[in-house]
Amino acid sequence: MASLRLQGLCPLGLQPVDLKIKAGGLAFLYGPSGSGKTLLLRAIADLDPHPGEAFLDGTARSALTGPTWRQRVGFLPAESHWWGEQVGAHFSSPDHDLLGSLGFGPEVLGWEVRRLSTGERQRLALARLLDNAPQALLLDEATANLDPPNRERVEDLVERYRRTQGAAVLWVSHDPEQRRRLGGACYRIEEGLLVTEQRCN
Repeated sequence: MASLRLQGLCPLGLQPVDLKIKAGGLAFLYGPSGSGKTLLLRAIADLDPHPGEAFLDGTARSALTGPTWRQRVGFLPAESHWWGEQVGAHFSSPDHDLLGSLGFGPEVLGWEVRRLSTGERQRLALARLLDNAPQALLLDEATANLDPPNRERVEDLVERYRRTQGAAVLWVSHDPEQRRRLGGACYRIEEGLLVTEQRCN
């Protein structure tokens, strides 16, 4: 179980961000296109240079190597990167139950990546991320290209993971129904500022 805390984190175009998500907590982030939501996630994942600091259960990002931090704080981008020809090449220890919860059988590991649909890539990228057992999750529009049944699969899996593993989750979502459905805290980025919402709209 691990909390995620941001202290004066200042990606390009944003005012310094202070935020804490408790262990097992869920927070949604939304705002206009280009407002800096993805930049904030990338800064937390230590993919872009920035002032400020992030802490995972009290351990500073600067105290760890980039790869170690990104294993513990898993970032799921809106468009995932694939380097091997087959799906199985991207998993160190594939969990067949996890894959099954996303609608895939074990044969998916032999599928060619280039033949995957956008939605299949999105679900498999989440499975690949959870294969590393991260202690916190940064999700950038994790269900944007999914039909309702697969959206529900992803929501159920993330909910189960954060509750059983105590992972802090920061989720960028433009879907107000999703934000209301899953609950948690809600934050909006407006003119470079992170604004706390009283209700998830």
